[in-house]
Amino acid sequence: MNLQKLIDKKDNAAQYMIDEITYIIKNFEKRGPGSKGERQSCEYMAETLKNLGCDRIQIESFKENPGSFFGWIYFTITFALLAIPMFFFFPLASVLLVIAGFTIMFLQFGMYKKVVDRFFPEMTGTNVTAIKSCKGEVKRRILFNGHPDACWEWPVNYRFGGVAFEMHSVICVLGAVYYLILSVIKLIKYGFGYVPFDIKEPLFIASLVGLVFVPFMLGLYKMWDKKRVVDGANDNLSGCYMGIAILKALQDEGIEFENTEVGVVITGSEEAGLRGSKAWCEAHKDEFRDVPTFFYSYDTIHDPKYLMANYRDLNATVKSDKEVTDLFMECADELGIKCLKGMVPPLGGATDNAAFTQAGFRSAGITGLNHALEDYYHTRRDTYDNMNAEGLADCYAVSVKVLEKFDEGAKQ
Repeated sequence: MNLQKLIDKKDNAAQYMIDEITYIIKNFEKRGPGSKGERQSCEYMAETLKNLGCDRIQIESFKENPGSFFGWIYFTITFALLAIPMFFFFPLASVLLVIAGFTIMFLQFGMYKKVVDRFFPEMTGTNVTAIKSCKGEVKRRILFNGHPDACWEWPVNYRFGGVAFEMHSVICVLGAVYYLILSVIKLIKYGFGYVPFDIKEPLFIASLVGLVFVPFMLGLYKMWDKKRVVDGANDNLSGCYMGIAILKALQDEGIEFENTEVGVVITGSEEAGLRGSKAWCEAHKDEFRDVPTFFYSYDTIHDPKYLMANYRDLNATVKSDKEVTDLFMECADELGIKCLKGMVPPLGGATDNAAFTQAGFRSAGITGLNHALEDYYHTRRDTYDNMNAEGLADCYAVSVKVLEKFDEGAKQ
């Protein structure tokens, strides 16, 4: 079905998204992972989707420990700091502490595993699934995804910018590695037991030089401000409303598909480590596999210069579905809209696409931000008056074209 009339009204769609996002931010509580505000926004969007013709609506809850996602810092940095005094007397203990800290960091942040979750308060997150049925036999299904929760503020990025934020983290890692190397050298030299304190030893002098890293390590305890949740207009109500805007446009034009189901999946608590999308995949692991089903997961749709189809996700460790991702690129090219071919890089985190892909669903992650951190990313500047209508409009236009071409496949 030709959807050019929807594409031609992309600016109207962008304004609709901004207006709705503004309403949510002004009228509901802050949307931290597992919060009342997250639940309020999900219920509001579910009602909106019902009014837009979705005949199958599910609002689901899941248990999580949101504080654990950045809480791993407390463990890793504490272990690294303890490793410094242990270096002087028990280098083996120093080595084990640093390795333990890095292991927690890799698993909890690098792979989004639940390593230290049990040490943080349990909360309840919210997911929404909304499907608009087709008129005839279902032959294809496309689901648009976004996450409604917003992140706790990153004070260093807010005050000093992304370069300072990233350098702060890198310096802390270098500090831990520095003492790890010194401890290994000391192990080789003295063995695994107790080592006498000797201020004349070169290793002792080297260890004093390493103390320059300590203030940076201590500062990492304040990497995130758990008392301030940002508005999250771009990250990521923009992603939630991409699919909602498409359904609104279809309703406004009276368009119904013969063989293609269209749906929106809103998965909460992405900022807590993809907890909502992982819970959704577990709850629906035996569903949506009856016909070809494509997932498009949107995250932070802002600057049109950085509209990107991500071929890898989750710190570049998860490979997105190539056909699903290629289709987005092809549609962008056909419309003459710039779309980068890229990935969520190492230390770049993840989008919910990673959870869908890991669960065996066919999925792609679409972003619209510079992966070199912008000053609004996870800061109080991520507001409804700092949205980019052009970026929203372009992503919407490409997504509509994707829907058009996807629907054509149902007729073959």
